[in-house]
Amino acid sequence: MTLEERNQQVRAFFNGKIDTYDNVHSEYMKTKVLLAESLDKYAKKILDLGGGTGLELIHLFELFPQAQVTVIDITENMLEKLKTRDFAGRVTTICGDFFEVPFGKDFDAVITTSAFHHFKKDEKIRLLKKILGCLKDGGQFINCDLIALTAEEEAAQLVDLENNIGYSKHVDIPLTIENEIDALEKAGFKQITSGNGGKENYGLFIARKNISHIS
Repeated sequence: MTLEERNQQVRAFFNGKIDTYDNVHSEYMKTKVLLAESLDKYAKKILDLGGGTGLELIHLFELFPQAQVTVIDITENMLEKLKTRDFAGRVTTICGDFFEVPFGKDFDAVITTSAFHHFKKDEKIRLLKKILGCLKDGGQFINCDLIALTAEEEAAQLVDLENNIGYSKHVDIPLTIENEIDALEKAGFKQITSGNGGKENYGLFIARKNISHIS
């Protein structure tokens, strides 16, 4: 299955989950709170990749009421739900594939949660390079996402993906912490840190474009 085919599979999967998504992901709110609390205090122009219905933006706008956020998501039903939220007037939504949609430039931060575990490591490096290019000097990339707890788990899920001949289910392919960090380094990010993402199998990764003085 190609990357484009997998992305369309993800689109169809989450379009079909719109009625239950917020209830299911309410148990992940700690991961979304951590995402917002990791932002630099001056962050204003923010790109959210895979923002879905906007759950992670609830706390973000409590902390950063003046923020202007662009959300890119491949799932149109999720974005329609986001547009009903109180803060929707401060959000620009773009429906499309991360690998195809232009990101723009000069963002203070790019954030994502529960989205990048759909990509293989080489695909992720390609996407991370694109993210690096849209950040300001010193800008942050913050990812709170599912991780593989062991190398064996990572390898097994890749096998599961490759053997999913009928494309009949949604297959997650998270990386280990070590491979997440390696992907960030290979993409050119600096000052990389990792920590617990609010659940045992979630990691919080913070990295910067170059290293400049941060007040």
